[in-house]
Amino acid sequence: MTRFQSFKFAGLAGAVAIALSLGGSPALAEVTPFKQAVAQAAYQDDVIAAFYKERGYKPLWTSNADRGRRKAFLKAAEEARAHGLPGGRYDPEQIEALFRSAKSGTSRGKAEVELTKMFLRYARDVQSGILIPERVVDGIERKAPRRRSSDILNAFAKSSPAPFVKSLAPQGAQYARLMEEKLRLERILGSKGWGPKVRTSRKIEPGDSGKDVVGVRNRLIAMGYLKRTASQTYDANMVKAMKAFQQDHGLFADGVIGKGTLKELNHEPQYRLQQVVVAMERERWMNRDLGRRHVLVNIPDFHARIVENGKVAFQTRSVVGMNLTDRRTPEFSDVMNHMVINPTWNVPRSIATKEYLPMLQENPNAVSHLNLLDASGRRVSREGLDFTQFNEKNFPFDMKQPPSNSNALGLVKFMFPNPHNIYLHDTPHKSLFGRQTRAFSHGCIRLRDPFDFAYALLSKQTNDPQGFFKARLSTGKETRVDLKDPLQVHLIYRTAYTNAKGRTQFRDDIYGRDAAIFKALSQAGVVLYAVQS
Repeated sequence: MTRFQSFKFAGLAGAVAIALSLGGSPALAEVTPFKQAVAQAAYQDDVIAAFYKERGYKPLWTSNADRGRRKAFLKAAEEARAHGLPGGRYDPEQIEALFRSAKSGTSRGKAEVELTKMFLRYARDVQSGILIPERVVDGIERKAPRRRSSDILNAFAKSSPAPFVKSLAPQGAQYARLMEEKLRLERILGSKGWGPKVRTSRKIEPGDSGKDVVGVRNRLIAMGYLKRTASQTYDANMVKAMKAFQQDHGLFADGVIGKGTLKELNHEPQYRLQQVVVAMERERWMNRDLGRRHVLVNIPDFHARIVENGKVAFQTRSVVGMNLTDRRTPEFSDVMNHMVINPTWNVPRSIATKEYLPMLQENPNAVSHLNLLDASGRRVSREGLDFTQFNEKNFPFDMKQPPSNSNALGLVKFMFPNPHNIYLHDTPHKSLFGRQTRAFSHGCIRLRDPFDFAYALLSKQTNDPQGFFKARLSTGKETRVDLKDPLQVHLIYRTAYTNAKGRTQFRDDIYGRDAAIFKALSQAGVVLYAVQS
């Protein structure tokens, strides 16, 4: 006999109706101890109080008929650790203790409400995240998809318990694969890890040998990149393994082990596990429909992608905001509805006053490629202007750069109007795309292959996207092209993510956001575990 089969509750004593005002006091009516206890325990929680009132104070957990719900919730609580959740919020032992304590009408009523509170806490955590994204760290401008507590309770009460509880967590393949990676890393933590770190200040190149090469060899073997070998030389097999490692960590896959590669190689399983746990929390923040076709920009991965039906249809390298307070690319989602071919660059006031005004104060003819405009939009001559009389607050001009090959936005920009004034665009500075770390912009996202990106977007509304685009480009005039099927744009930040095939990908925490998130998760009760194989 299982603990669930042996778990019995006394039936409700009596069938007298209860009349309660929401948030108020019981009316003058005879009530059962169970109903009275529920009303008192839920008195300060309007949602729970209303839920029980609407169902006539019928129990959700504590009758014999509720065995399936008890079992489903207890199982979910026991597996909360697999999701990287703070198990202390819904401790299985505490849940079982509440079940066992529910013997009298009064104790059953108290247990009923406490279990409902605990269940709601679990449902919110696993469905939309433990933390409130925009409160964790600056730059995360994202609202987690919080479901109303009343909707969760009503749906749970009407659904098959086990499938409903299972459906709360993100259902996408990305989340499932992250859970698998989390377990894999926990098992590595529970064994011998990846062995000693490689301590060297020299660059290791193909053909080298010595104890440093042996250290690299042993670490690659432990990580699963290299089959067991006794070679003490950085030979072809080891170079091949290192290139695969470099590719999985966003490094140049050249086989040369420099400082950057050594840093990634020496990260311990615990650090990678932290990245995965943070990535799972971030997935919960986006537990909603991202769009059958959408644009995905992973900031620390320095790539922009068009995703269709869960598969990458197009991707290109990107440059993102540099790691300065007012230039880091924010995280948010919006809708791309048009592109502008041959765009005018309307210089943001912060750039005009902080960067260009000091230059103009030294030389009025500086940045001559930019036009000055007054409040009426009329071009202003620089002749005779004393720029030293202006500062960041009273600078009276707008600055614009007309369409050209040297325009800061290049020859096309892709717009998803948002309060952050962030968009995707071309750039004349093509050399930056050859860098490994590409955080150089003022916040917007520059694309290496903007024309191909445009063709991919236009392919849904014209049979000749390339011809359509080039015809408008050749005019040299600023032209707006609306997208007949606007698509969602998601600017995300994932230092750990998975693909359908291959190993988990890890990237550098360029803005330190994931470190701040993990600290907040730890403070909320999330603990890393080692699993013994």
